[in-house]
Amino acid sequence: MTGWTSPTHIVLLLLIALLLFGAKRLPEIGRSLGSGMREFKDSVGGSHKPEELASPVETTGAPRDEHETTV
Repeated sequence: MTGWTSPTHIVLLLLIALLLFGAKRLPEIGRSLGSGMREFKDSVGGSHKPEELASPVETTGAPRDEHETTV
């Protein structure tokens, strides 16, 4: 096979990514990459849902002070 499409090359790239980022960060990186690709595809295709974009985010409870400590 030519190029970087052989299974050996893919396994080698995955091993390098595992060594660089670690086992804990790889799923997080994959999720963020997938989310970014999905947002890009939606923005290019124009298939976003306007009702989702216009709805405000609801918060529960009082806002918490980031410097507040609980004992």
